[in-house]
Amino acid sequence: MRLIGLTPSQDEKTGRITVNQDYLDAVLRAGAAPALLPLTDDEKVLAEYLRRIDGLLLTGGADVGPEMYGEKRLPLCGETAPLRDKMEFPLCRMALDVDKPILAICRGFQVLSCVLGGDMYQDIEAQFNKELKHPRFDRPGDKVHDLLVEEGSLLQKVTRLDSFRVNSRHHQAIRLLGAGLVPDAYAPDGLLESAHMPGRTFVLGVQWHPETLSDRYPEAQALFSALTEACGT
Repeated sequence: MRLIGLTPSQDEKTGRITVNQDYLDAVLRAGAAPALLPLTDDEKVLAEYLRRIDGLLLTGGADVGPEMYGEKRLPLCGETAPLRDKMEFPLCRMALDVDKPILAICRGFQVLSCVLGGDMYQDIEAQFNKELKHPRFDRPGDKVHDLLVEEGSLLQKVTRLDSFRVNSRHHQAIRLLGAGLVPDAYAPDGLLESAHMPGRTFVLGVQWHPETLSDRYPEAQALFSALTEACGT
């Protein structure tokens, strides 16, 4: 059975690290074993975990700190997670260096892009447009907008769909896509929603939360199955 490492969130008040159960369930349905990684920036520890896991799942969560992509924090930037930034940026770089299969979700997609030199809209409505309301925290498990998938993209190959609907729980988004990543899908307003890295075993980032949809929709579960398949036998 393949072992998939998941990055954690942290409750700063209690010090607890957590991961939503739907991530674990999606990985289990894909036939892999999920493992929650420790919140550490010790690169020796991270390297040892990367050696042992077969794939990496960069999970969603708080906003990426603007200093991680060379910008000052704007008033509309939300809560950040400095400890996660300190862990996930080197972890992602190291995983790319050894061509570890990666599925990056929401914040994880943003981390992946920023590691490769990308930057962010700190607030979509203020800096991009108001045509489509992206942060729908009132309907976290519902499909709220369409997704337009690029012909020949990895996302199309994985889902076997040219378009489908997704949930949306983000007020930030990728502005400049990181070097080496290729767009896979857009929202109807033109906001980037997915990208992959050609020439790698498997590197796919998505801006929505497929883990919350994966128990009901095959195209959502397919992302986790594709990650597991990329890890080999």
